[in-house]
Amino acid sequence: MTRLFNDPADFADEMVDGFVAANQSRVRKVHGGVARSTVSPDGTVALVIGGGSGHYPAFGGLVGHGLAAGAAMGNLFASPSAQQVTAVATASEHGGGVLLSYGNYAGDVLNFDAAERALRDAGIEVRTVRVTDDVASAPSTRTHERRGIAGDLCVFKVAGAAAEQGMTLDEVTAIAERANERTRSFGVAFSGCSLPGAEEPLFTVPEGRMAIGMGIHGERGIDEADVPSAADLARLLVERLLDEVPSGVELPGAHVVPILNGLGSVKYEELFVVYATVQRLLEDAGAVVVEPEVGELVTSFDMAGVSLTLFWLDAELEALWAAPADTPAYRKGGAVPQERLPEDVLTADVAPPIGPASDASRTSAQRLVEVVAAVRRVVDEHADELGRMDAVAGDGDHGIGMQRGSTAADAAARDAATRGAGAGSVLAIAGDAWSDKAGGTSGAIWGAALEALGRVLGDTDRPHPATVQTAVHAATDAVLAFGAVVGDKTMVDALVPFDAVLSERIDAGVPLRDAWRAAADAAQEAADGTAALLPRMGRARTHAEHAVGTPDPGAVSFALIVDAVAAC
Repeated sequence: MTRLFNDPADFADEMVDGFVAANQSRVRKVHGGVARSTVSPDGTVALVIGGGSGHYPAFGGLVGHGLAAGAAMGNLFASPSAQQVTAVATASEHGGGVLLSYGNYAGDVLNFDAAERALRDAGIEVRTVRVTDDVASAPSTRTHERRGIAGDLCVFKVAGAAAEQGMTLDEVTAIAERANERTRSFGVAFSGCSLPGAEEPLFTVPEGRMAIGMGIHGERGIDEADVPSAADLARLLVERLLDEVPSGVELPGAHVVPILNGLGSVKYEELFVVYATVQRLLEDAGAVVVEPEVGELVTSFDMAGVSLTLFWLDAELEALWAAPADTPAYRKGGAVPQERLPEDVLTADVAPPIGPASDASRTSAQRLVEVVAAVRRVVDEHADELGRMDAVAGDGDHGIGMQRGSTAADAAARDAATRGAGAGSVLAIAGDAWSDKAGGTSGAIWGAALEALGRVLGDTDRPHPATVQTAVHAATDAVLAFGAVVGDKTMVDALVPFDAVLSERIDAGVPLRDAWRAAADAAQEAADGTAALLPRMGRARTHAEHAVGTPDPGAVSFALIVDAVAAC
């Protein structure tokens, strides 16, 4: 269990503050994460990495000379928001373009892709490489669906070294892509991990058993077996990875970097016992072992688990792997003198500008402030329950992510209304704050939904039922644009019936309050019905069968929210 925390909702922010305070010679805090506190030559590529918190030393611990220029750090096990990624990349970029690289998870893809578009709109050249090393998460015929786990380090290290050597953005991207194609990982867990404040771990493993092929966000394994000896575990890991040697790698004689990674609670001494057999088995297979790593490199809070990564080298990748690096958590080669940035290099948070609004719209905005506050209260009340639902087949972060998002939206809505914003601007600003603070898939979705609602309501007139109907339909379209459809076991399963019933009742002349009440009831019924569905989107897709019998937390939270709005 995670023992040391203050308010669990503040854990990620307070962790970043402490990390920066302890490593000021290498990193500085920027909005959304950290960037180097040292000077980088103008014109060099900025490697910007990132993902959810809870995996240290990934991701902030890998920022520094020879590795990343910046790291976007989301909430616990939740992707950083698009705003956070954009801010970190902007703070890290110095004329050579930006390479975004991260593990292949749905929320990260949504938010990093949105950030890539924003950076391009700002005139910054951007490329993306997603890490897909986890062989347990999809078959070899669908490698593009695989998760990124400890193989992140291999891709980040060689890309960072290439950038440090002055290669172009296209060259650095090609190297990162080649490294990803040559990296494979496989892991096991002996116990689950617990988020701060949680009473139960995200999953459990029976005493004397181990989960095989688990993820690093508390996703349960795809199989289970008795805990073997250290030698037999090494054999399981090595044999599984040797079954899938990348194209172009020929044994005997191929050079390989083995990374034996502890996931949080396995002691280094235990890892060394396992590694002795790992290296012997690789050498027996004809591989030439090069500069191995044994230790905690990509963790999962307090999970007791081990993963093995094999990074198959060519001559260029081997030279880049051996190049110097100096970060808070990863160092290689001799020390490289670094010049600190001037103390006045800071990023300031600027309040969103407020446009003109009619008195009628400002009056409606005050009403919407109370609605957003009611949303925050209902999310606060059910945050633990939503987290438990999400832990069944996901990663357990839905409750805390919704809590962070709705709390930020509440504060932003109040501030915007105080500064004279109309109804549409209050919702749009609240949505931006929700997306920014919550991160993850749910943050991106709720941010898009609130932006769409605000765009249609506008700041000119008092919203009428027909306008609300159009706004809700626009929000539905914005959510559907993320790719889910009814039956995928997502928020969409409750949203679409809500939209349909609301439109039907308003078209029939039913007063807005009564129409909303009927639509909220339909959303609740649909959310309850998701218990029987298999998830077909997001992290839960890999472990779909475990979710049967439990409603989708995204659908449930939507139903709770529209019910709370109905009561306002």
